Amino acid sequence: MSTAARHDLADTHSIAAAGHSRKELERQFERLLEENGPALSRLAASYTRTTGDRDDLLQEIATALWLGLPQFRRECSERTFLFRIAHNRAISHLSRNRGAATVSDEAIQVSDSRPDPEAGLAQRQQQSHLLVAVQQLPVIYRETITLMLEGMSYSEIAEILGIAESNVGARLNRARQMLRELLEVKK
Repeated sequence: MSTAARHDLADTHSIAAAGHSRKELERQFERLLEENGPALSRLAASYTRTTGDRDDLLQEIATALWLGLPQFRRECSERTFLFRIAHNRAISHLSRNRGAATVSDEAIQVSDSRPDPEAGLAQRQQQSHLLVAVQQLPVIYRETITLMLEGMSYSEIAEILGIAESNVGARLNRARQMLRELLEVKK
């Protein structure tokens, strides 16, 4: 039996032991990525400087999600579970690539459904400035503000980051203050 076949057999055994069929896990995995793809992309962009790095981080997040799904015990929401994985992968990505970070002019293209091209350009520029400012925040503030911008509640953020809800509020206040200062410099 080849090494790949043994790994596949071990994966199938661990999935079966967790009480999930492979098809069920595949459907859950695809649904989670489909429902949360844009949010995960924004989260990854806040931790990276280039589109290529963002895509690499998204791949790491997807792989970690696939490997983690069989162990999901439903002690929290699926979204909290997913973002906890994404947060952990992003922190690992940052620590591995700390010295390799370079500033790039690449910005994530956000489609604008409004017909006015000037207003669309202004909105994209504002989003780009915000993304650059968020990327400049220290990691503890960046992770907190990114999760808040994704609509997470204080309790969800606290659970994802493993901190008290009161710390979430303190970090968000400090992050907002730092963002205001960074964005005022851009004007």
